[in-house]
Amino acid sequence: MSRLDRRALFTSGAAAALLAASGVSLQAAPRRGGRLRLAVPRADARFEAAVRGAVYDTLTEVGPDGLLRGELAARWTSDVHGADWVIDLRPDARFHDERAFEAEDAAQSLSLYDLAADIDVDGAHRLRLRLDEPNPQLPYLLADPALIMLPGGQMADAPTGTGLYQVQRYQSDRHFLGRRVQPHYKDGQAGWFDEVEIAVIPDPAVRAEALRDGFVDVADLPQAEGLGDTSALILRPDAETIELAAREGMGVPKQLGRRAPLDDGRIAQRWWMV
Repeated sequence: MSRLDRRALFTSGAAAALLAASGVSLQAAPRRGGRLRLAVPRADARFEAAVRGAVYDTLTEVGPDGLLRGELAARWTSDVHGADWVIDLRPDARFHDERAFEAEDAAQSLSLYDLAADIDVDGAHRLRLRLDEPNPQLPYLLADPALIMLPGGQMADAPTGTGLYQVQRYQSDRHFLGRRVQPHYKDGQAGWFDEVEIAVIPDPAVRAEALRDGFVDVADLPQAEGLGDTSALILRPDAETIELAAREGMGVPKQLGRRAPLDDGRIAQRWWMV
């Protein structure tokens, strides 16, 4: 696709209005509403990363400030050597099919990875892990975006997780539409959009055109070429080293995660409409 097909770019046909008003700070408190329309390249699995950040949770999370936080894990403790761990899980997290997230789901999900010698379930919301070798950094390892929690440790045909957005439409490596889960344990903390739409547009020139002409709100771009006048755009991290370009009117957190592209894959959770 060398030129923008205005009718086929997004199958939903929805086009969010430009909401920014003069004098409104992009650092205003987040508010709920709107649809995020994100254009990503096929390279570097960025589509999958953005979908994963919308649909799934991990046990812990490293925030954009670099600090470790619990996500599905409420707390964790270890022995003095960091070899034996107890992880208490949130009791209020649910999968998108309304089934409660429990320790057995976490154990089956973690068993897919070579993290521990033994993983035992101790009640509905507690895990016990014994590592092959002591590792005080285990909570940081559990924040790896690949270590998503799955129902019964099984990947479904349609992505199903405990994340903020439930799949409405999904075409692998092409298109995703998710709708905000109501209610969710992150209410008031993250997940400000009502809907999130992610489309793969391999050609950077077409992604730039889509953003310039208002067909997407955020584009993963390597350069400003094709954007035209950038004075009304938000360029991150800056105009010289562009990774993301957004329309004016997008709420951008003061800090963006830099461990991985797309705000550590959590752009759907952290950004908002002004």
